[in-house]
Amino acid sequence: MEAGVPSARSRALAVLRVRSRALAVGLLPAALAVVLVAARMTGRLAAEPWPVVTLVVCLVAAVVLLVGGIFAAVVLRASPAVTPTVPLSEAAAPDLYRLVRDLADRMDVPPPSAIALTPDCDSWLEDRTHAAHRRSAISAGPESEQGAAPVLVIGSPFLWWMRVAELRAVLAPVVAGTGPSAHPDIADARGFVRGLDAAVDVGNRRGLGWIAAPARLLLRLCRTDATEMERGVAAAASERAQDVDYGLRIVAQEQVGLAYAGWDRLLTRVALPAWRMGRWPAHLDAGVVSALTELSRRDRLAEGFTSRLGERPACDLLEQPGVVDQTTSLLAARLFHGGPAEPGPDWSPVDWEAYPEEVVDRKWRAEAARLHAALDALAVPAGLPAGPAGPNAAAGAAGPAGAGGPVVLPGSSSAAASSGPSGATGPAAAAAAAGAATIEATGSAPPTVDGFAGPTLERVLGYLTDPAGEGAAGEALAGRLSGDLAREERAAGAAQPSAGKARGADAVPLFPLQPPRSGRDLLADHVTAMVCCAAVDSAGAAPGLDWLDGPVLLVGGDRRSDLAPRVLCLVEDGNPEPLRDWLADLGVRPEKPVRLV
Repeated sequence: MEAGVPSARSRALAVLRVRSRALAVGLLPAALAVVLVAARMTGRLAAEPWPVVTLVVCLVAAVVLLVGGIFAAVVLRASPAVTPTVPLSEAAAPDLYRLVRDLADRMDVPPPSAIALTPDCDSWLEDRTHAAHRRSAISAGPESEQGAAPVLVIGSPFLWWMRVAELRAVLAPVVAGTGPSAHPDIADARGFVRGLDAAVDVGNRRGLGWIAAPARLLLRLCRTDATEMERGVAAAASERAQDVDYGLRIVAQEQVGLAYAGWDRLLTRVALPAWRMGRWPAHLDAGVVSALTELSRRDRLAEGFTSRLGERPACDLLEQPGVVDQTTSLLAARLFHGGPAEPGPDWSPVDWEAYPEEVVDRKWRAEAARLHAALDALAVPAGLPAGPAGPNAAAGAAGPAGAGGPVVLPGSSSAAASSGPSGATGPAAAAAAAGAATIEATGSAPPTVDGFAGPTLERVLGYLTDPAGEGAAGEALAGRLSGDLAREERAAGAAQPSAGKARGADAVPLFPLQPPRSGRDLLADHVTAMVCCAAVDSAGAAPGLDWLDGPVLLVGGDRRSDLAPRVLCLVEDGNPEPLRDWLADLGVRPEKPVRLV
């Protein structure tokens, strides 16, 4: 027997003792009431005040039994949280099931009852035998039967990046955990802890708030023992898997770290911009191979890893890897961004070949439209030159001849900007709604005072130019952008069918990828988008995709990575000269109108 098993079993018994003590506390008033009633029946406590005391104790015992019974029923029946996964049937991956069963046979442990995939760089065992899962149809296969082995959950990036031998080495200690999990005391203790955790979630419902307090108390009392029990189970599983591909496991663990780094960059830099535009990349797992190959090429510490690509990838264990990739990619969008569970008109897949045109270009132009809508909303009437009254008297931004900074339309601004997001019906509509008023206005506007019609980069440069370096204009514009974006996100969230219905573990996104961006970061992103739109429209540049950095600007087929510091110089210091020099070198005309649709 592995050294960790006795330790895990002793800790499991400690957890069960907490349950027994809680049961004893609940039964104590009833026991006392039985003693008092028996004494009364035999005439031993006939004098005052024992009749009143007996009555009070019986009432208290009845209340405690009622409350305890309700609490126990909630703990037993509440549905424990289940990780959202993509179920993988044996018909869809016979070779993978064969590999896992071979591992279980070699380590003399029960094989997992089923296999599921998760869009994350981790693998674990998950028990899905609770009766509530069967009642709610969360789990309907053999894994839901009483006494069934846990489900093996595998991170989908592992299947695409790792080779078959590496995957077997990584899964060995995970599969070995089915042995200790089958012990009755450990299984019972785990079920008790999961029931308490589910009861805390039930306590968030109206009318059942009192359930959470005793559940949290019991969780605190058994927290240390439950943690040590899981450590003992992990130690026992690791010891049992010691002789299975141990040398290869050390090398495979390096691939786990590399896969996590590449997966994180792919989600935050590549997938997130598409999700915000209402599109979801349909082959994230295939994309992680490209991202990690690029990371291996750039990072000297990763040299030699790409030579592994000639070996058989673990995704070959699947019958239809493309279908599985698409399903896990949709689940990733839901978990990390909160997108709809099913594709639709405002939530459609995008292939990597179409990503630059359908995501990058649309993202830049939507942000450029939002930027000009914000400029419209910040119009200063006192800065307008004297002239005939009317909406067409002064038409727009200051050009090179504007000595006093930009002159912005005061009449076509705030009402149009605020009405855009309210009609959003999904992520894509919300992303484009900010610029709707600007696009409509510039579509019919007469030439501006500098001789050009429509939104121009010159308008942005003029507004943000600040020789004193105080940054007041940038602060105001950044604040306006932050407010507009927040309104769009609220409108997009309210438009989703499941908005306001999810609670607890059912709420999405479960794992938001990025914290809220600062106003300065938003302003820099929007100015960069405006510059890229101008470069595409007037200098022959093109949108592109970098597997590690996301949307990039391509000039002559080469990536231009020197734009960011020049934009920051304008946004933070109010100095447009470095950016103007960059534009002149590229042949971009700032005064030329930019297409926003």
